[in-house]
Parts: sequence; structure tokens; C-alpha cells
Amino acid sequence: MIRTVLVANRGEIALRVLRSCRELGLRTVAVYSEADRWANYVAQADESHLLGPAAPAESYLRIDRILEIAKKSKADAIHPGYGFLAENADFAEACAKARVRFIGPRAESIRAVGNKIEARRLAEKNGIPVIPGVSRAVDAREAAEFGRSQGFPILLKAAAGGGGRGQRVVRSEGEIGRAMREAEAEAAAAFGDGTLFVEKYVAKPRHVEIQILADARGNTVHLGERECSIQRRHQKLVEESPSPGVDDALRARMGEAAVRIARLVGYENAGTCEFLVRDGEFWFLEVNTRLQVEHPVTEMVTGLDLVKLQIAVASGGKLPLAQEDVRRRGHAIEARVCAEDPFSNFAPSMGEIAGVRLPGGPFVRVDTDLAPRTHVTAHYDSLLAKVIAWGADRADAIDRLARALREFKIVGVQTTIPFHLQLLADARFRSGDVHTKFVEDGFPLRNGRAEREREAAALAAAIEAQRRRSASPAAAATPLTPWQTSLREELK
Repeated sequence: MIRTVLVANRGEIALRVLRSCRELGLRTVAVYSEADRWANYVAQADESHLLGPAAPAESYLRIDRILEIAKKSKADAIHPGYGFLAENADFAEACAKARVRFIGPRAESIRAVGNKIEARRLAEKNGIPVIPGVSRAVDAREAAEFGRSQGFPILLKAAAGGGGRGQRVVRSEGEIGRAMREAEAEAAAAFGDGTLFVEKYVAKPRHVEIQILADARGNTVHLGERECSIQRRHQKLVEESPSPGVDDALRARMGEAAVRIARLVGYENAGTCEFLVRDGEFWFLEVNTRLQVEHPVTEMVTGLDLVKLQIAVASGGKLPLAQEDVRRRGHAIEARVCAEDPFSNFAPSMGEIAGVRLPGGPFVRVDTDLAPRTHVTAHYDSLLAKVIAWGADRADAIDRLARALREFKIVGVQTTIPFHLQLLADARFRSGDVHTKFVEDGFPLRNGRAEREREAAALAAAIEAQRRRSASPAAAATPLTPWQTSLREELK
């Protein structure tokens, strides 16, 4: 039995895993870099340990250091979250050698399908449709040859990792050299592997993924699909379930393909099969051998806690449900709130968070580790929070998410909230007519910078006034409200 879980990650996903562990009565261990020393998730764990400097290569990617802490803290299992080492077969293998359970698939499965090239080969061999491409590592010359034979544009893709990193669309032969250098460097920095392959670029498809779960006894199920087409630079901004572009017949075909791939490699634990969909047809892309950022929308429509199921499977347990037991109810939609300026082509925004007001209300979930005094740096992903709303139908869920986002206030950095509010009001989006280039190909984003800056200035002024009031002698004679007390504590 698993008794102590070390969470080898940071931020909102670390906090999310810690919460499920706490509900299961498990002891928890957090790890952190110097940049995350004062993060909320660190304080929420039963025990916490410093990994190293802020740079991921010196902290969250240090397999030796993480296993050293696992031994010191007597952790018998490690949950990798997403990103960093979550899809690293060497890490899973090192955990097994150290006699620490890896809460994820076995190293052999990660190597079989976690690498996109190997996953393509597996799908091709077993008759599952894939996009035309080269199922091996390529250099600039080979990519150019493929572009000339298949026609441009083509897509360079990293063999490792996910999240859109290490991908570049190449529209002419002259762009290949620079695109390859950029993609290789990005993939190597994010995943420690700069290997690239190439595919034909499919214009304006939907990006749809299927959530799978499997145990060590051969039981495998899928939990339906998630629509992930709203993206910028191949990274997702909005996810929802079910997809407005998938009917029951297509869902069954894609679910069957996802389960088949998992069974072919003896897959265990949670994973996601990603597909491109257009005109009722689908093409297999890859398997993400981890928990996805967008897993909450599946949890909201199925009522299942995926982290608890991951832990149960890693403990050697049997999946508590068969395919016919999977029930989906209503609609869920998630907005990724990132520290980016949508009015400047989603440029990163860095700085210190001066104030936060989180949304709430019925059927609204907020996954975040955000708090005043949080420093948003260039070392990590720009994701600040995920706001998820459930509704009886898609329109209801969209309206609820919009209401929640209007309540969400963050002072100190630019965020994608203004983009999300405009997107949710867009008639084409509300009709479900979306594709992967929806944002980049002419979404009419209206610049409300002046209004946002006035609001941020007003909030910052209110916070400063409260700070001064709390410090004045006269304030001591006046009882503070609970909100004022809370704010004063946060600003210390």
C-alpha cells in the first residue's frame, strides 16, 4: 500500500495532487526550487524539501535529487504531475530501481508510446490512421525533402514531451533551418530531448483527445473526449467536454482506437490519446503518458477523481469501473488563465502579484496556487490558474464560466482573462464552429487595455490604502473586518 506520496512538481498541479492525497489519508512530501520557497503548495504538504535553484535543470529535472529526497522522507510513491519529468521513461525506471512507485505508466510503456515517433510507428503498424509524415528523427535536409514531396506547409514536431513545445509550422523550404534550430532548442530545454520528426500540416482541424485509464490487470476504459481546439502557438487556451464537433459514432470509434493503443503496449494508469478531427475523420497524433492540464473537465462531467484513480492503480488495485459504467453528465469547460498579454500576441508578462480575488459560486472550480506576493518568472510555464465551470448544457457552462472570469481579479501582471471573456461571447465559438487556428486566423480581439489598466490601478491603490491604514495608530482603535484582517495578513 502507498502511504507517503512525494509530488515531483510545482504550482497548481502540485496542490491539486496534494489535496487528493490528503483526502485519501496519505502523508505528503513537496519539493520546491528557490523561486517557489514561499509557494502555497509547499506549506500544504506534510513535509517539504528544497531541490535547488530556480532553473528547472537544477531543480525540478534533477532525478537524483528527487530520489534522494524520496529516500530521506521515506516516500514510497512519486506523483510527477505534468511537464518536467512526467513523461520521462528514465525517471520512471529510476523510481522502480529505487523501489519507489511511480504514479504513472511503466517505463516500457512510456518508451513505446510516450515518444511520438514510436507512437506513430505503433499506430501505423496496427492500422490506426495517422497524418502522412516521417516516422523517425529527421534533419533539415530530410525535412526539406519531405516538404518538396508532400507540399508545404509541413509541421516539425518534438518526439518528446507535449504542450506544443518544440513544434513549428514551416511554410517554405527557406524557413526550415531557423525553424529546426528553434524547435530543437525549445524541446531540449523543456524535455531534455531535441529530437524532431516531420508531418504534413493539416489546415484547420479540431484537436480532440480521449482520456484513458488502465490497470495492471488488463482492464482499460476511456472517459470520453475533450475538445482542445482553442490554441495559440500550439498551446491550449480552452478545453471542454464533450466536444461540440463529436457525435456518438465518432466518439465510439476514437474511444476504441485509444483503448486499442493502450492495450497494445500494456499501458497502466492514466493517459490521453490525442487526435486531429476534420469532416468526420480522425488521425492519431500521440499519447500523453501523464495527467493532462485539462483533466478537470473530465472530472466534472464524470464525477471521477483521476488522481485518486491513478493512486489506486499504482497501488496495484483494479479499476473500479468498466466501460459500460462510465457516465457523463452535462458539459464542462475550462479556461487557462496565463500570465500573458493577449493584446500583444500573448507575450509573456512577468512580475509580482500584488493582489488576487478568486471567483466562486455553484459548479465553479478554480485550480491555482496563486497568492499575493507570488513572483511570476521566466523559469516556468505562464499558467496561473484554471477556471472550470459545469453546466447542464454547453450554453449554460459557457455563461457560468464567463461570470466566474468576470469575478477573477489579478493585479501585478497581464493575463489572458480579457481574451477569454471575448471568446466566450463570440457567436462562432458559442455555435461550436472552432478549429486549431481559430485564434490566430482573425479572431477579432478588441483591445481594452485602458479599461484594464484603470481597474488594475484602482485595485492597487485600494491595496496600498489598506496597507497604510493597517499601519496607522488610529486604525488600531477600529476593529477590522474579516476581509481587512485577511488582506493585512497576506500583505505582511
